[in-house]
Amino acid sequence: MPTIALSYTTPFFGADPDRLVTVARQAEESGFEAMYVPEHVAVYPGAAIGGWQIPTDIPFPDPLDILTFVAANTERLLLGTGVLLLPYHHPVTLAKRLATIDVLSRGRMRLLGIGVGALPGEAAAVGVDYTTRGRRTDEAIDVMRALWAPDPDGATFHGEFFTLDNIHSYPKPLAESSLPIHIGGSSEAAARRAGRRGDGWLPGGSLTAEGRKALWELVKSTAEQAGRDPGAIDYTRMGSLEMTPEEAEQLGTQGVTRIVVGAPAGEPDEQCAQLVEFAERFGLGKG
Repeated sequence: MPTIALSYTTPFFGADPDRLVTVARQAEESGFEAMYVPEHVAVYPGAAIGGWQIPTDIPFPDPLDILTFVAANTERLLLGTGVLLLPYHHPVTLAKRLATIDVLSRGRMRLLGIGVGALPGEAAAVGVDYTTRGRRTDEAIDVMRALWAPDPDGATFHGEFFTLDNIHSYPKPLAESSLPIHIGGSSEAAARRAGRRGDGWLPGGSLTAEGRKALWELVKSTAEQAGRDPGAIDYTRMGSLEMTPEEAEQLGTQGVTRIVVGAPAGEPDEQCAQLVEFAERFGLGKG
């Protein structure tokens, strides 16, 4: 059976601290593995994703600030982003922020999901050439891993977008294996990135079953070609609170290691009741 995590949709729930703490603590108590939050740095009139027109006044609180707050109010819940738009962050400052959260949470910044973004105006707002976002993402991953490595000489990197010479950044993530990076996306480019550089893959929900299977095979074959172990790459899928344990087990037979379900709507007490019902149905926290 895959592990079960919770996605907290900040554009819908906003940054109400009382609701956030209530839901996060209930998720932890009920046996959910992690809480995921999304990111958009900026939106603009006409911005749309998958046919959905994004309201310009929709709240997208900073995901890392949200997760820091969650970490301060929980004890075991892992922290995830679904997804953080990596090319819109400078990897040197981002590496410091992520390592700091990991240290303050005692090693719980374990599910960093990253994507390249799909809104040209968002890229323009932060001064990034939209056409370069894939290459920027690859370099940013390499830069952050170099900064997190315990190298007494510091990090040195010479790329198209970033240049470092003997740069030291502390604190380091608690685990010597550094922070895992999970690649989000439903394109062949995302699947290849997951195979070459990712610790996991999180596809979007718009794929057909056949398309998703083909991309997962591409993740694994790309990993093999890069000399990496495909069996070490996590496979995360989106699910729902209405799914059955049998459906989750079926996903497990397809290689899925983690299922992320969305937090329910309603008042906090209603949300918590639904989380409890789901956890009991799945036997979460009893293994």
